[in-house]
Formats: sequence, structure tokens, C-alpha cells
Amino acid sequence: MMWRVHSERELYRDQWVDLRVADVELPGGRHVSGTAAYDGRTDLPPLVAQAVSAARRHGFDKSCRPEQGELLRVLARGIGTGVIGETGTGCGVGLAWLATGAAADARLVSVERDKTRVAISKQVFAGESRVELLEGDWRKLKEAAPFDLLVLDGGGQGKGDEPPIDPAEWLRPGGVVVLDDFTPMRGWPPMHMGRPDTARLYWLEHPGLRSAEVRVTPEWASIVATFVG
Repeated sequence: MMWRVHSERELYRDQWVDLRVADVELPGGRHVSGTAAYDGRTDLPPLVAQAVSAARRHGFDKSCRPEQGELLRVLARGIGTGVIGETGTGCGVGLAWLATGAAADARLVSVERDKTRVAISKQVFAGESRVELLEGDWRKLKEAAPFDLLVLDGGGQGKGDEPPIDPAEWLRPGGVVVLDDFTPMRGWPPMHMGRPDTARLYWLEHPGLRSAEVRVTPEWASIVATFVG
């Protein structure tokens, strides 16, 4: 099988490991990550299409995949009247999926540390009174807690060196938290770079959560967890 690499960026490197994330085009034109995964899609909800267009214009390549967006839309639809939070607005693609599924009287709050992307997202959501955009570190989002649905896309997951959030401090009883960008489990425990994936295990084994891993494509998975106290 042949594929084409459009871009890549380094995540981690030492004398043994060189770890990178790449935008890869598979045979038939299918992309496996980022904003480029929307290439050729003509069936997007209008607000999502607007956010994708903004991301393309400004060279932002880290938007959530459309399959993940579809999951977010379904979860947002199930909240009804409630508060939906997101870390890592980017140019608003994931938030647009959430807003598309959310009820007319839902409240959506998203935080982004990059002021340029905040300004871009404010243009995308200029006509959306339900949406509030915050500028700052992801922890600023806690001001709007507790949440009925919380999407951890730009901090709080426990990946890397930062600790994960405490669900009890961020979620209402029955609230749902979503994390994406995992490779699907092939066994137990889930592994990352040859070792047990402690970030994923935190969410799957947390005593206050009932959690499941959901494959959104054969290559990517998300964790969806309900806070039960």
C-alpha cells in the first residue's frame, strides 16, 4: 500500500526514539489526521464547514477528525439543557460539531491559549449566542464548571508531563468527559511506546467513572466516560 505524507511535526526525540505525528494521505485520497481529513467533504454542517474553512485559511492543521466530530455532535445532542466545555478551541472545528448537536438553550464554553486563534473562532461563532470563548490556559475553563459534557482536547488529559483533571471538580454527577487521539487498544493493558499507557489507564480505571474506548476509525479511538461520583 502506498501513501503520501503531506506534513509532519516532532513530538518527542531522544537517543532511542524519534516520535512524530504526520498528515498522511492513503490510497483513494483519504487523510488520517487533522484539518486535511476534511478534504473533499461536501456533507458538513454549515457551521462546521465555516470552521474548517477558517482553519484552512490560517494554516491550522490540528482540527479534530470528522469522525470524532460526529461523535461530539451525538454526545452534545444527548445533553439537552446543560453546559458543554472544551479545552483547546483551535479554529473552532470541534466546537462547531458540538454546537451543531447542542440544544437551543445549551451553553458552550471553550478555552484557547493562542489569541490569534481565539480571534478567528470569534468570527466563526459571531452569530452563536450559546458559545462563549475564553483566552488563556486550559485551566481557565474550570471557572465554568461543573459540566454536563467536557471535551479535553487541549489540556487536562494527563498526556505528557501534566496531571489529568479530577473529574469530581469538573463534572456534574452523570456528566460525560471525552478524550480523543488514542490508537485503538489491541490488548490489556493498553500500551504506549512499549509501556502501559498510564494516561489512558487513568480514565479507564478511575473509580468515579464508567468508561469505554470507542473507535471512530480503524486508526483512531476516543474515551467516553460518565462521572458517577
